[in-house]
Amino acid sequence: MPSIACYTLGCKVNQYDTQAMLESFINAGYTPVSFKKKADVYLINTCTVTGTSDKKSFQIIRRMKREHPTCELIIAGCLAQRNRDGFKDNGARLIIGTQNRSRIVELFHEALKSDVTINDVRPIGNAVYEPLHACSCEGKTRATLKIQEGCGNRCAYCVVPITRGHARSRRFPDIISEAEALIKAGYKELVLTGIHLSSYGPDLEEGHCLADVVTAVNALPGIERIRLGSLEPGLITPDFTKKLASAEKLCPHFHPVLQSGSDTILRSMGRKYDIATFLRSVSLLRSYFPGASITTDVIAGFPGETEANHRETLSVLESVGFAKLHVFPYSVREGTRAASLPDQLTEAVKEDRAREITRLGRKTAARYREEFIGTVKHVLFESFNNGYYEGYTGEYVKVLARNAVPGQVLSVSIKSLLRDGERMLGDIIPDEPDG
Repeated sequence: MPSIACYTLGCKVNQYDTQAMLESFINAGYTPVSFKKKADVYLINTCTVTGTSDKKSFQIIRRMKREHPTCELIIAGCLAQRNRDGFKDNGARLIIGTQNRSRIVELFHEALKSDVTINDVRPIGNAVYEPLHACSCEGKTRATLKIQEGCGNRCAYCVVPITRGHARSRRFPDIISEAEALIKAGYKELVLTGIHLSSYGPDLEEGHCLADVVTAVNALPGIERIRLGSLEPGLITPDFTKKLASAEKLCPHFHPVLQSGSDTILRSMGRKYDIATFLRSVSLLRSYFPGASITTDVIAGFPGETEANHRETLSVLESVGFAKLHVFPYSVREGTRAASLPDQLTEAVKEDRAREITRLGRKTAARYREEFIGTVKHVLFESFNNGYYEGYTGEYVKVLARNAVPGQVLSVSIKSLLRDGERMLGDIIPDEPDG
């Protein structure tokens, strides 16, 4: 049987899309192999959210053709969607964007049969939700469950609406069906994800919202954990948070998106909230989920950002005390409003500010984790590395312990924080004997 290897750049939605395409090939008789091994077909699912994403995507494509010149190459994803004609000379057999991936095997075989390159990248304007299915997640104890696609916010810096189109939701019964299949396959934790998760529901006739999905998945037999992707601060209302709190399987880990701690910059970005709204959302989450892990994204060096704006961001980050920061120097994306804004900052300034934010993020992360010392946490163990089993608490804090069991949620007494300020060391608490 022919073999196929996949490589994914970018977000959890991309990971889900890759898995769905891989399963289509497996169902067609292909054998999946590691990307590090020789394969008959290589599928690269690209990302274009930043300039670095573009660079990495092109690098891995060139490397594959250099190391495996006779292999068949499929290029998919957001960079392919945005850069439709940019892969003519990359030796790809099939180029496919962020649509029509359910036909990927059919299109690939058609290209092979005709001995041509097929470019199936289509305009994104009137796209509907594509019902992909990914019922396994090889080598992992948690599975990603995609429930939403696209975004209609059109923030000034963001290329996502260009590559993924408008917001559209997956049908509620389809979500529950796939959740049941993943639980049956043995996954203990499901991560509900989407390009703009907070947009789930309004386009559906059923009238369901994101909180309804959480409630329904929480009620499924066998589920042990539910985790949410990124959230818009404006979605986090008292009613929404109260509904989430009623789902006892929901992990106390939330990712409301900040991007900047300056109201001036948020307005320039086209974000739909201010700092007061963001802080209220964090306060709500912490009131219903005491000790919750709050993480966020920050863009450093947006056009027009002054040193005073940057200091405002640092002040907000310090006051919230995030458990983790995802920091990105602003990256010019052709076709976005921000690309033509005046007062573009130098790369050096953007990198300096990103490093300063990152340093602060490490301090707040370590401070948050130190509160775990002396407590008992439930850890879902996933892998074994350098003599220790590794897993995550519900707050998504990595814990190392000996004598664990991958794929099991075990009670762990947290003993210390490692020098990296990220990982924690603990001891498994044995089950009490019956009787």
